[in-house]
Amino acid sequence: MDPPYQRRGRRWSKSDKQYLIDSILNGFDIPKLYFADFTWGPSALNANNSAYAVIDGKQRLEAIFDFFDNKLPLASDFSYIADPTIDVKGLTLEEIRYKHPSIAEDFENFNPIIMGVVTSDKRYIEELFVRLNRSRSLTGAEVRNAMPGPLPELFRQTSKHSFFENNTRFPDNSGQKLNLAAKLFLLETTGDFENTKKGNLDNFTKESSDSDPAKYNSLATNVFKILDEMTEIFIYNDPLLNSEGPIPVYYWIIRNDNSDSKWLFRDFLEDFSNWLLLNKKKGLSSKDLEIELNEYETALRSVNDKSSHQKRYQILEKWFSNWIKGWRPE
Repeated sequence: MDPPYQRRGRRWSKSDKQYLIDSILNGFDIPKLYFADFTWGPSALNANNSAYAVIDGKQRLEAIFDFFDNKLPLASDFSYIADPTIDVKGLTLEEIRYKHPSIAEDFENFNPIIMGVVTSDKRYIEELFVRLNRSRSLTGAEVRNAMPGPLPELFRQTSKHSFFENNTRFPDNSGQKLNLAAKLFLLETTGDFENTKKGNLDNFTKESSDSDPAKYNSLATNVFKILDEMTEIFIYNDPLLNSEGPIPVYYWIIRNDNSDSKWLFRDFLEDFSNWLLLNKKKGLSSKDLEIELNEYETALRSVNDKSSHQKRYQILEKWFSNWIKGWRPE
């Protein structure tokens, strides 16, 4: 259920799952499921020694399993089209078995269409996943995760770093951690700020497909080194890390600070956050400071623009340097 090209599970909402079960019980077609078939013989792709691996259809399978396990009831507005007088809305499968066993039997005998894919070529499976989902609402991070080349695997490894797992507190239901990892690798590769929008990250990932993996492995060493430091600088489930947008700039400041001052960066950020709030209340006496804080707030509205990265880095670096020297705004 969890090959590396898959997007994260449990992404569907409760209503999404209920709608699928509604379709099955009311006799509507559902999209085909695609499995990698390993029953034909040994395969280097079969790391978990399984008979099959899901290529496309994981969320549908999870919805079906949840209904089988009585974790998912029918929707409160469910209508049984074959006989609208039958009321099973809000019931679990176990309850339906007791009250209307024929309906439960229809569900249990439902046969989804399954396409078996026999191949030892990982690139083919990844390409198939991208093609199957090209017209669906996958995020850029989820599509990049299935692209060929060395970078998607490095993004996955980076997203599991303790900094991502323990320090950040933004949600990860649409591949946000993979997205942030891609941004950090783009910065490391170019050695400077770039636009970190979807198109730039997609092109960056595609262009790596024919590159020497050793090049990116050395970059990964740099990324992990900085993330190790950030793990010590920030606290567990840090409220200063409740969104991914500002983190590339924080990363770049810590990366480029070779002094012992970097270990105080979180303390500075806490003060800086308070100054931003104070500025909103017009509590700063200096017009120049007010202008800079307003510029920072404006830059936060477009966190993936190159100019936004540069402006926020310029302001934070300047204020942090002054803060280390004991300066505080009035």
